[in-house]
Amino acid sequence: MSIREECGVFGILTPEPADIGSICYYGLYALQHRGQESCGIVVNDDGVFSSRKDLGLVSDVFSPDQLSQLSKGSMAVGHVRYGTTGSSLRSNCQPIEVNHQKGRMALAHNGNLSNNSRLRDQLELSGAIFHTTSDTETIAYIITKERLKAPSIEDALSAAMNRLEGAYSLVLMSPQKLICARDPFGFRPLCYGKRADGAYVIASESCALKAVGADFIRDVEPGEILIFSKNGLVSRKEHCGREEKRTCIFEYIYFARPDSIIDGVPVHKARLCAGALLAQTHPAEADVVIGVPDSGLDAALGFSRESGIPYGIGLIKNKYIGRTFISPGQGERLDQVRIKLSAIEDCVKGKRVVLIDDSIVRGTTSGRIVKLLREAGAREIHMRISAPPFLHPCYYGTDIDSRDHLIACSHTVEEIRDIIGADTLGYLPTPELSKLIRSEDFCCACFNGAYPTAIPQDGGKNRFEQKLSQPHGK
Repeated sequence: MSIREECGVFGILTPEPADIGSICYYGLYALQHRGQESCGIVVNDDGVFSSRKDLGLVSDVFSPDQLSQLSKGSMAVGHVRYGTTGSSLRSNCQPIEVNHQKGRMALAHNGNLSNNSRLRDQLELSGAIFHTTSDTETIAYIITKERLKAPSIEDALSAAMNRLEGAYSLVLMSPQKLICARDPFGFRPLCYGKRADGAYVIASESCALKAVGADFIRDVEPGEILIFSKNGLVSRKEHCGREEKRTCIFEYIYFARPDSIIDGVPVHKARLCAGALLAQTHPAEADVVIGVPDSGLDAALGFSRESGIPYGIGLIKNKYIGRTFISPGQGERLDQVRIKLSAIEDCVKGKRVVLIDDSIVRGTTSGRIVKLLREAGAREIHMRISAPPFLHPCYYGTDIDSRDHLIACSHTVEEIRDIIGADTLGYLPTPELSKLIRSEDFCCACFNGAYPTAIPQDGGKNRFEQKLSQPHGK
């Protein structure tokens, strides 16, 4: 088991109607690493919304013909999804669209509400009928309820933010406005930029801005609401400073693309630093340093530079297998790791290898990679992890929902080393995390249990899926 990605959100507003569906498509393509289960685009053509959403990768869901039907418009919002709250169902695809008394709305969300269960219970008791198991629908309901008594959609969003707890980076589209907001903790990234044609672009990561020809302007501040319209840009900061900033540190270690910049910190640079810190805190006598593709490569390079041990390409990833690769059935004796990765024997045979990866969850995948290198002739394998051990569930969007799934909760480092078959094992120490971004303003609750918000007491974020899975639940 590996850690699953977040979601990715994208929005664009152009001065004049344009081929906006295609622009949104390429923006989502750049964010595909953040979610491979489903995707969707909603285009606004003078107040008329058209959309396509489905399970699958961006390239699978949108054919050229389908894109051409979505293309014309002046606004669009898009989403790629890996669900941390809500099963892989077509009904959970985003953006969510809402029709209400004061107009239409399309909403895309990255994050996870820590108070979703309580809010949903309140809404259901007041008569709300839910069509999905996603917390994005909870957000949409609350914004809609506030809109019925608020003078504007941005006022409704601001009022809704007083009730939302946890992680949310939002892109919201009304008939006349494109709006984005980031939760007061700033758990998940969000930024915006501008194209040469005057179009404003919002995205989870700066790499998506570059993909559609937009220049990065800045990150959205924690708690900030930005309103884009034909009249320009307005910033509202009534929620800014309400909480201490707590950006997820795992964005830098794993989630984000290496060419993105989050809150002023280049992701590639943070990962190089993680590797260098590993070389300092857990040195090894070895002949070559290799990384597990793709997220371990930058840290491996950092370890190599700091230690002086040569860097090598010891593992090759099959580029034609997406992260939604269909796993072999239980009756098939196929090893997924062998299908996705292969070792370069010339690089590792007879050598002492430092193997860098971003995390160990259950240990199964790490053990298979170690075995793969042993079979390729590696004499010693010193595994180094560019994150601390996972010891606690995450309630802010990362797919770590139970201590039962975390090998570090029930085994010592030495025991994990023996389970995966490595000669030595070292994790990045938790106190070193601040050096990655030169700041203490981050969340690492999955490592140290210091949660910025109240811990949900509702039995877990999969409660609504458990309801659906009961006998005759269909």
